[in-house]
Amino acid sequence: MILEVALLFVKQGEEKQFETDFKAAGKYISSIKGYVGHSLRKCVEQSNKYILLADWEELENHTIGFRESAQYLEWKKMLHHYYDPFPVVEHYETIHQMKRQ
Repeated sequence: MILEVALLFVKQGEEKQFETDFKAAGKYISSIKGYVGHSLRKCVEQSNKYILLADWEELENHTIGFRESAQYLEWKKMLHHYYDPFPVVEHYETIHQMKRQ
C-alpha cells in the first residue's frame, strides 16, 4: 500500500468553504481503481494548513489512474484554486507500523 501525503496551504479566509468543497470532491477520488481511503487533517497551530492523507493500493493508481482521469479534472476544478502555494505531494510506503492492541 502507498500513502499519498499532500501539505495544503489554503488561502486565508477560505478555510470553511474549502472544507465543504473538499468533502464534496471526495466522490471523484474515491471512484478510482486502487483507491483505499483518504482523510483531511487541519493543523491546530495554523488554521489554513492541512494535510491530505490518501491510501492507494499501488503508486500508479494515484499517479496515472487518478491524475490522468476525468475525475481528477473535476477534483482540480473544485479544489486547486484554494491553494497558495501549490501543494507538494509525496508518496510513502510502510516500513514499520505498530498500533496499540
